[in-house]
Parts: sequence; structure tokens; C-alpha cells
Amino acid sequence: MPVPDAQWLRRATQSAIVVPVPETDHLVTRHRRNVPAHVTVLYPFVPPKDIDARTVADLEAALIGIEAFDCAFSQVGWFGSEVVWLAPEPDAHFRALTRAVCERFPGHQPYDGRHPDTVPHLTVADHRTGDAHTRRRAAEDAAAVLPIHARIDRVRLVAGNDEHGPWRTVTEFALPAPLENPREAVADTFAV
Repeated sequence: MPVPDAQWLRRATQSAIVVPVPETDHLVTRHRRNVPAHVTVLYPFVPPKDIDARTVADLEAALIGIEAFDCAFSQVGWFGSEVVWLAPEPDAHFRALTRAVCERFPGHQPYDGRHPDTVPHLTVADHRTGDAHTRRRAAEDAAAVLPIHARIDRVRLVAGNDEHGPWRTVTEFALPAPLENPREAVADTFAV
């Protein structure tokens, strides 16, 4: 596991754990140029200046046993009138990722604990994107191309200078492909 770039991390002010969703980049980059399409697992995370090889190893340990999965983004949602987002279905895998990371890092709760039942979501546009008309148009554009199917097979630790970006990947963790038939895999292990 490579040690993160300590000099760059000292200049960053925030970090997060995210799941990239490149299948939705075409929707997000129109409205959020500094932030690639993603579902947040945990934000805020460890202060960037404190991220070291131990943090990376602990994060890797938190992800052990979590396999790659498929989901679909088939519904546009709103948080108030400020945030347009896509709902992943099913969302249980995203909740499991957040739970696993929070169990390993109990001092870091999603959104500093302000939202006890965090809703997994992929932000398309928000108050920084533009006016209400721009956000409504983003919601219409997204609805017109849904559903979008995605394969979730990696988790990233990212850091940046502020919530508006730019953000940079500190390290990435591949999620293993699920076993086709776990019983066969166990039988093959013990075959003579």
C-alpha cells in the first residue's frame, strides 16, 4: 500500500471516502466541474494532514469482505430546493460501506452527525451550481436519461482544499468481484 503524498496532504483541508460512478459523469460534470460523479461513503473524514500509511491500512481493513456490486440510478430526488440527486437502487450496499468505515473510524460520522440516517445519493447539482432554474433543468436532464446502470467496484480516499474542489485521489481500493457460487468455491478449495 503506497504512503500518501504527505506534502500535498498538508495543503489539503478536507478528506472523504467516496465511490466513483463514471457511468454518470456526463450528467455531473455539466453542473459540478470540480467534482467527479460519486456517492459519498463518509464525509468529512480524517483531516488530510493526519492521513498516513496507518490510516490507509485501517481503511483497507474496513473494506475487507465488501464485494463489488451493481446498482441502478433510476430516480431523481431533491433535498429541499437546493440539491438535485440520483437515488441508487438498491442502496443497502452503500449503507454497508458507510457502516463499515464508521465502525473502523468511530470518531468520524457522516456529515458530522447532522444527518443520522444518511441517504445514499449521487449529487447532480446543488446551490453552488447556479440558480433554481439551472437546478430544475439539471433534474429534467437527468430524468430524461434514467435509468443508468453502474458497476461499483472501487472506493476512493480523496482530499481537497475545500468543499468546492479541486479534489484529488489519495488512494483507491478495488472491491473484489463476488463469487459466482460460494459453495462451489469452498468445495474447490478442499478438492483433492
